[in-house]
Amino acid sequence: MEITLKINGSEKKLNVEPRTLLVHAIRDAGLTGTHVGCDSSSCGVCTVVLDGKTAVKSCTMFAVMAEGHEITTIEGMAQGGKLHPLQQAFHDQHGLQCGYCTPGMIMAAHVLLQRNPNPTEEEIRFGLSGNLCRCTGYQNIVKAVQQAAQMLQQPAGAAADD
Repeated sequence: MEITLKINGSEKKLNVEPRTLLVHAIRDAGLTGTHVGCDSSSCGVCTVVLDGKTAVKSCTMFAVMAEGHEITTIEGMAQGGKLHPLQQAFHDQHGLQCGYCTPGMIMAAHVLLQRNPNPTEEEIRFGLSGNLCRCTGYQNIVKAVQQAAQMLQQPAGAAADD
């Protein structure tokens, strides 16, 4: 069947089987930043943002269910060639090693910071608990989310204190 998905502000027309998972439809649309991991919702590497406010593991949702909704993937985070504060913070704080989990972590952290702009370390760890990283000890991921929270609270154009 033909569906139209709005991904990162652009409409994508796709021919899919009704059982096609959203993660596969996104990747078939040429956006490969959303990774396929466990296919059972355990790892979170496929996390995307639905309608700007809900973190969704795209391996648990059929693509046809996403029609009429706005989907944001890691590719939609940077604006005007400038990294989103979360992307910059993950870079600055070395919140990645192999990088496989990073897109899902950033998308989950994005929703967390929308709901709680100044989370504690415990709240960050709880907010990201559905996303697994097999390479790091999570400490730098937590630091990255803390840095991004500070960056997002600064007035536009203000420089961060290092």
